[in-house]
Amino acid sequence: MNAPQGMGKISGCVITRNEEGRIERCLQSLSNCCDELLVVDSGSTDQTREKAAAAGARVLQREWSGYRSQKQFAVDAASYDWIVFLDADEQASEALIAELRQLREQGASHAHAAYRIPFRSIYLGRLLRFGDTARESHVRVFDRRRCRFGGYEIHERIETDGRIGRLQGQILHNSYRDLAHQIEKLSRYARLMGEQMHAHGKRGSLSKLLFNPTWRFIRGYVLRLGFLDGWRGLVWSLIEANYVRQKYLHLWVLDAERRQ
Repeated sequence: MNAPQGMGKISGCVITRNEEGRIERCLQSLSNCCDELLVVDSGSTDQTREKAAAAGARVLQREWSGYRSQKQFAVDAASYDWIVFLDADEQASEALIAELRQLREQGASHAHAAYRIPFRSIYLGRLLRFGDTARESHVRVFDRRRCRFGGYEIHERIETDGRIGRLQGQILHNSYRDLAHQIEKLSRYARLMGEQMHAHGKRGSLSKLLFNPTWRFIRGYVLRLGFLDGWRGLVWSLIEANYVRQKYLHLWVLDAERRQ
């Protein structure tokens, strides 16, 4: 497949539900590097849609269908082929905005179908500098003619037909509103992920249930120096390990029920 010439105009896309406290900051960062702002909302009962519209976004309403399909709907509804996709709790850093502006304005030929972006997590009021999050990066800038969302409905990924470049500017992730929000959100994700894995033929086991959470904690807190982030690093690592435990517990129970 021949690579299209030039990045040209960019659509900034976000999916939302009850994000009135964070959507404005997200869209403000996108407005500095995108030619269109598109928000796909799934039944917010707060002021999310109104605030998004006031920030200059085109707002579409769509019943929730899962993370992967909801995001792909937004990509398909965008006006331009190059997409920057953020979650409502994320924002583009000044360095990333400058890079995207340069790519847009140069109008040069681009060999890449997508770009991987480094992430930095802001957790309980402070930036995490170590642990698993220090190495986190995701494809969030891509040409929709050569990319689409795939994988599970939760923990979806962007599948690309072409080379993936890497930008230096970061996406700042304001991870969770507070501790209760983190625990609730990851518990819900763990259940959904267990169900998705089971539906795709994955099988649970006691070894995964016992070993994988322990490994997640050791890898992030010890090997990747999460302990250097103080008590925040400990709390983050414990909750992440618990998420892994819950995910494989759901999968194991679903397997046990199937075998009965």
